[in-house]
Amino acid sequence: MKRQLENKKAVESIYSRVREILETARSSAYRAVNVAMVQAYWYIGREIVEEEQKGKVKAGYGEYLLKDLSQRLTKDFGKGFDYSNVKNMRQFYLIFPIGDALRSQLSWTHYRLLMRVEKESARNFYIEECIAGNWSTRQLERQINSFYYERLLSSRAKKVVKREIQKLEPFLKPEDINSSSVVCGCHSG
Repeated sequence: MKRQLENKKAVESIYSRVREILETARSSAYRAVNVAMVQAYWYIGREIVEEEQKGKVKAGYGEYLLKDLSQRLTKDFGKGFDYSNVKNMRQFYLIFPIGDALRSQLSWTHYRLLMRVEKESARNFYIEECIAGNWSTRQLERQINSFYYERLLSSRAKKVVKREIQKLEPFLKPEDINSSSVVCGCHSG
């Protein structure tokens, strides 16, 4: 009986370590894929913009280009390349023209939300806060929609506003990330 208990503890210990190894590997794989896809979408956006700026842009050419690319990419690569996403990739490059400045901590969904923020200063604020607070895309969207930047800017009690946000948006810990709930590519998460 004692031997059986020792064996069970040993198996449980090994299982715990193996589980941790797999969770770490999944998390690393997710981050690597996410970074690669964000970069790919930036390069796609650059290609579209550079093609449009060759002097070939006539009325309707840009829209035709996006539609044609969308159809062909969807045929070859599946979901995630509908017209609006290809248009987002173009916009991504226009809003974030320096590829080396892209932040590896942010997913495509983060960037899609950030592209909706018109003021560059607000967008930069949300980027920094998002990274510092390890915000999910839902958290980022909530802060943008609640005008967190504007409230903080206009408030005399900035610490109160920040505390309110930290209460509503607790920092995520690595164990809060569930590999099955993490989404990359063009899908929202």
